[in-house]
Amino acid sequence: MLSTIKPSKKTIFLYLLVPVALFVFTVFVPLITALFYSFFDWKGGPVKTFSGISNYAQLFHDGTFWTAFGHNIYLVVICIIGQVGIAFVLVMMVNSKLVKFKTIHRTFGFFPSTIAAVCIGLIWNMIYHNQYGIINWFLKAIGRPDLCQVWLNNSKWVMLYVSIPLIWQYIGYYMVIILSAVSSIDTEIFESAEIDGANGFQKALYITLPLIKNTMLVCITLCVAGNMKAFDNIYVMTKGGPGTASMVMAMYGYQVSFSQTNMGYGSCISVAIFVLSLLVIGGSQGLIKRLTREKEA
Repeated sequence: MLSTIKPSKKTIFLYLLVPVALFVFTVFVPLITALFYSFFDWKGGPVKTFSGISNYAQLFHDGTFWTAFGHNIYLVVICIIGQVGIAFVLVMMVNSKLVKFKTIHRTFGFFPSTIAAVCIGLIWNMIYHNQYGIINWFLKAIGRPDLCQVWLNNSKWVMLYVSIPLIWQYIGYYMVIILSAVSSIDTEIFESAEIDGANGFQKALYITLPLIKNTMLVCITLCVAGNMKAFDNIYVMTKGGPGTASMVMAMYGYQVSFSQTNMGYGSCISVAIFVLSLLVIGGSQGLIKRLTREKEA
């Protein structure tokens, strides 16, 4: 027989004390420390000189940082379409009556999400390689060696090329989240729609999507947050090159802090990444909610 005795507030507090302490130590302490050091001219040693807001003034006029910010916005837009959008389409396909072995599709779809980002970067770096990469091998195999190129050295399209691994890796992650929301919808709603003559596209657009809009908002928020701090995959593939064509904010902060040994300015960049990420996340949520309200009206 299950006990109906509720734990006291003191017991609940003791259970939560360790995880909350770990969360504060790993999240808030580094953030406050970065904010503190951002007001200093500090090279990482014991000596640091208070410089006020000079680091922030420098950041405001730093073209490389704002170029990197633009690249992060590009990643956010293309990954919302590629990760969340494709995940939704795949969920509709997997959830249909025509698809067999649904469990296998779900498992293989989620599998790339379990691989470390560094490994993903190495795999796709080999795929894009100009000498032994599978893309150039395929082009040669079909008789089009003239189309072969050093893919990651193309400054015009390199951001698209580094976005593809990010999209591929996390489609399954969002697929699982959306699938759990779709599975909670009463099947009688779809059966009624089928009786009324609705096709698969109409059911997805006018029934499924409105009913899981809150889940989709969560997915978009996670997608925005993840791509505003993108680092691992791109660092392994291009290190921000050629030049700064694939530089993102986290990578620029890393280079300033550790390659240039400018910890004060690197801390300033970290604070800016945090603030800009909050603004982009808040702006995207507000825009989606506004569009949803207008559509319902």
